Amino acid sequence: MTKKKKQIIISKKDAVFWMGENGDWYNKHGKFEHPKIIKHFHASIKKDENGYYLFQETDDHEEKVYFPYKDTAVFVFDIKEGKDILLKLNNNDTIKLDPEQLFEKDDKLFLKTDDHLVKFTDRALLKISKFLQEKRGHLFFKIKGRSYPV
Repeated sequence: MTKKKKQIIISKKDAVFWMGENGDWYNKHGKFEHPKIIKHFHASIKKDENGYYLFQETDDHEEKVYFPYKDTAVFVFDIKEGKDILLKLNNNDTIKLDPEQLFEKDDKLFLKTDDHLVKFTDRALLKISKFLQEKRGHLFFKIKGRSYPV
């Protein structure tokens, strides 16, 4: 018989870390600097009906730490061009770009998926900018001979 693991749930207000508007992690001492810790935090992001949290599992417990963030907790960190444009997300997921779901808010580029609101980091925006065109004050994403309003 499998032993049921203890559930530990930390609320947003009790979390000791948070995510900034550009996908960076912070605590009371400032911005996280250690690449392995940052990568681990991003890879641990999950979502449920209560929002985004970091998930950790050990032999005897499962821990969810809900954390504060601005706009979203999911970011495009890299772009891969091929037959399709693939977006590498901070949580290690890779999704296909649907240009019809792109939108702009406060001079930032976002993508709406069934599961997430995804924000492009400045680095990802630079890589994808060759597909963006402005015409008469409106932004368009142009690919394979088609133009999609953003």
